[in-house]
Amino acid sequence: MAADHYKILGIDRSATTDAIKAAYRKLARKHHPDLNPNDDGAKKKFQEINEANEVLSDPESRKKYDKYGEHWKHGEEYEKARQGQGASSGGGFGQDFGQGSGGGQGAEDYSDLFGSMFGGRGGRQPRFRGQDYTAELRLELLEAYRTHKQTLTVNGKQIRITVPAGVEDGQTIRIGSHGGPGANGGPNGDLYITFHIAAHPLFKRAGKDLFASTEIDLYTAMLGGEVTLDTLDGTVKLNVKPETQNGTKARLRGKGFPVYKQEGAFGDLIVTFNVKLPTGLSEEQRALFLQLQNAKP
Repeated sequence: MAADHYKILGIDRSATTDAIKAAYRKLARKHHPDLNPNDDGAKKKFQEINEANEVLSDPESRKKYDKYGEHWKHGEEYEKARQGQGASSGGGFGQDFGQGSGGGQGAEDYSDLFGSMFGGRGGRQPRFRGQDYTAELRLELLEAYRTHKQTLTVNGKQIRITVPAGVEDGQTIRIGSHGGPGANGGPNGDLYITFHIAAHPLFKRAGKDLFASTEIDLYTAMLGGEVTLDTLDGTVKLNVKPETQNGTKARLRGKGFPVYKQEGAFGDLIVTFNVKLPTGLSEEQRALFLQLQNAKP
């Protein structure tokens, strides 16, 4: 059973000429063989789309197609044969219908249509923009902290890119002209890379700020002192004020995450102090705590 030209273009039988052209443009871009070089199904679909457009975009051939269906080229002869009257004499079908299936449109008008679609002139091949590619890149938090180079493989081709410091988890960036090749001189597509940043055992990120926690013993909490902290950029010493309560937070300005594409700009590191209570007290230590308890105001 022959394919239905209307179904191929995805339009109703009452579609206007403009609707037919619009449907054809959309499908031709999608299934053009130059944009699908390894897809035999796309090539076949493109041929069907062209044939459907040639028939339906010409009023005369469309009228015959609506009346005779797949036999529209030889409609009158087919009708006579179907009614048992025999085919007409005078050279068979070829003389009247051998000039092609496009009716009044023909190959020249077909190329003019493409020219109007893509800015070319009659007889010139259409220019198509290449397909956009997408890729995913997984980074450790420390990798996202610094601007660095990464090499990834997209559609069998290695691409080396610069990853700016401060990229966010789930952020997508565009690398222009690194997608699929254009057709007939059309521009290349773009490459869209989405970043996924792994969780870190010590730091939790929220935008440009980092959050961490550190333990201090009871004596440091009560008397004050100094602790050494790890950051993504080395270690720092942090003063602990006397009588620091459990859960107290300290902010280290400029020790957080770099701000994306803002050179020299950083967020803050917010540290939570967790006071660790002593265990396994000796009798002497217990006695000292009892003294403190009895001496409380």
